[in-house]
Amino acid sequence: MQILESFLFSVPASLEQGLIYGVMALGIYITYTVLDFPDLSVDGSFPLGGVVSTSMLLNGINPVISLLASALAGAVAGLVTGFIHVKLKVRDLFSGVIVMTALYSVNLRIAGGKSLITVPRNASTLFRNNPLVDTLPSSISTLIISLIIALIIKLIMDLFFKTRFGLLLRASGDNEQVVTSLARDKGNIKIAGLVIANALVALSGGILCQQQRMFEISMGTGTLVLGLASVIIGLTVFKKPSCGSTATIAVLTGAIIYKLCYTLAIVLGLKPTDMKLVTAVLFLAILSLESFKKKGGKQHA
Repeated sequence: MQILESFLFSVPASLEQGLIYGVMALGIYITYTVLDFPDLSVDGSFPLGGVVSTSMLLNGINPVISLLASALAGAVAGLVTGFIHVKLKVRDLFSGVIVMTALYSVNLRIAGGKSLITVPRNASTLFRNNPLVDTLPSSISTLIISLIIALIIKLIMDLFFKTRFGLLLRASGDNEQVVTSLARDKGNIKIAGLVIANALVALSGGILCQQQRMFEISMGTGTLVLGLASVIIGLTVFKKPSCGSTATIAVLTGAIIYKLCYTLAIVLGLKPTDMKLVTAVLFLAILSLESFKKKGGKQHA
């Protein structure tokens, strides 16, 4: 009974984290599912967005502008990854590793050499000390704002995938020959996809730092794994929907489920250091279930 009470008490915080990380998962959805690109640079662009947002807040810059700057910084990181892969002909995996490694030093430089930066409690952030927050119930204000942000990003992505360029982006991952037949450069389309994906990942990092009021240099470790877990869980639950509103809902739902599982593991007595093991087991369970479903479908046929 006590475990259940502890879990229910932690659910609001898990939902907040799930929605914030869901924005990041939407970015990884583009690279993993749409582009079929193993982009490890997200482990660097996530904290990049965080340090940009935190640094700008400490200089008194508006929280929304700080988030836009975070997204722009992530877009630049994605552009570099795409340039290295497409123009310099470096393999996709190595391109991400190169940018991820370089961003560690870049993030430290932006942070002034500090591995930890905190934002004062009286500072204005998206979740504290602003007119919008003052009009909301204090107990759920963070959850409401996180939900609004996630829904806005979701709607923008839904509209984007319906545009001509969004369709080209989807085609570049499914069938590159279609892009070529339309007299489009498939390499440039891939670069644009990486720009958008890393912008979303960095935006998520900026939002998280504003929510936690701190930046930590290692906060990006495991970003790709967390995002992939969210995407795989969501797409499995929703039976792998195609790009569209259902797909974005699936990814956000997957991020929330992942965070709820994370919280449940903590409540059951596992330590934060065990969470990588929990993620691995969750990955294995979902992938095994999907594999058994496919085998069952073939045998039935």
